[in-house]
Amino acid sequence: MPSRARILVLLSIAELLAMSLWFIGSVIGGNAPTAVGEYARWLSLRSWLTIAVQLGFVAGALTIAFLNLSDHFSAPRVLAACAVLAGAANIGVGLNLHQLDAYVAHGNERGAVLLAVICRGLTGAFLAGVYPTGMKILAGWFREGRGLALGVLIGALAVGSASPHLLWIISSMLLPIPVAGLIIASSLASLIGAAIVAAAVREGPFAAAQPPFDWRQLGQTFRNPRLRLANFGYLGHMWELYSMWSWIAVMVAASDPRASRASVELIAFLAIAIGCVSCAWAGHVSDRIGRQGGQTVAGRARVTIIAMAASGACCLAAALAFGHPQVLIAIAMIWGVAVIADSAQFSAAISELADPRYVGTALTAQTAFGFLLTAVSIRTIAAIAAAAGWRWAALAMAPGPAFGIWAMWRLERSVRAPQRAASARSSLQLRT
Repeated sequence: MPSRARILVLLSIAELLAMSLWFIGSVIGGNAPTAVGEYARWLSLRSWLTIAVQLGFVAGALTIAFLNLSDHFSAPRVLAACAVLAGAANIGVGLNLHQLDAYVAHGNERGAVLLAVICRGLTGAFLAGVYPTGMKILAGWFREGRGLALGVLIGALAVGSASPHLLWIISSMLLPIPVAGLIIASSLASLIGAAIVAAAVREGPFAAAQPPFDWRQLGQTFRNPRLRLANFGYLGHMWELYSMWSWIAVMVAASDPRASRASVELIAFLAIAIGCVSCAWAGHVSDRIGRQGGQTVAGRARVTIIAMAASGACCLAAALAFGHPQVLIAIAMIWGVAVIADSAQFSAAISELADPRYVGTALTAQTAFGFLLTAVSIRTIAAIAAAAGWRWAALAMAPGPAFGIWAMWRLERSVRAPQRAASARSSLQLRT
């Protein structure tokens, strides 16, 4: 039987390769135009290419959750097949790239934009079978140390999401690869990830037997009180996370118009990829807190509260520092550490609170509702930036972590309440 560490490494590599598809749309359209009309079209194109992935992911995730696909079928096979299909859908964007550039310049290539949005939507739909299914597979291998394992996996996802920024730097400064080639390269990376999973990843010893189809499991996301609070916390986290990831490069460029695109892309890559360290650290800490207190979910809630407090503070700091590029860059690095640190712990909590037979369905439903919200937040932040500037756009991200902190505080209290009641009873019995 393969070791847990080997499965974790292979699955993390596969997720990193496949999730490079997520933000590959950020390399489309070149540098931001200076003319007001062209800038508005460019910003709209960038936002819709990202939103298409989010909405596609939601549609795919809801379908997978409703049909219990990742629980009813072999999870590694579901992941591998979806990674292949996501890579194939993404190629359609590269085939029409020259027409997209013409749209940015002249606004008269609507057909190409529509095709690109559809292809990106299909990419997101199939990625819904990659990201949450990978978490479900790890949950089957790790009962102890699940927080750390999921933290490593989400850290790999962060690096994969940041990779398009690095690919642009490589293609523009080291290798003369056209942007269409970068898009196709990301599709090939997804195929390699699928091959790794198909060849070497299996279900773990703690994976539940394939349960019967039960569409009602989708509704447990909000019917179960503790699951509801964990999902509310995740929604607050997601309002900020993908807004920050989507727009950090544009925000830095707007703060310093003299900055070269290469420097901006490097800053964006570092600000997103640096989160891989905090994901692993947060997982280790939440596992340790849970072991010491005997309340694993409460430990995970505590870690998410700390991370969201730090990332929410960064929203405010970025708004205050806008116009001071060096300060904003420093804040962006801290923000990148904090904004993703808690992500895996929401998923770990969901996997521990859900019906063990339907963990895959619970995780997929969680991500579906989270990414549905990101489609709203990404477009909202772009609209605020276009109307009032990036200072106010950064500030508009802060309500997300504030709501998430409230939800996870309630969850921690709910989990610890029985323990406090038992301690009170024991103390009373000793006194009598």
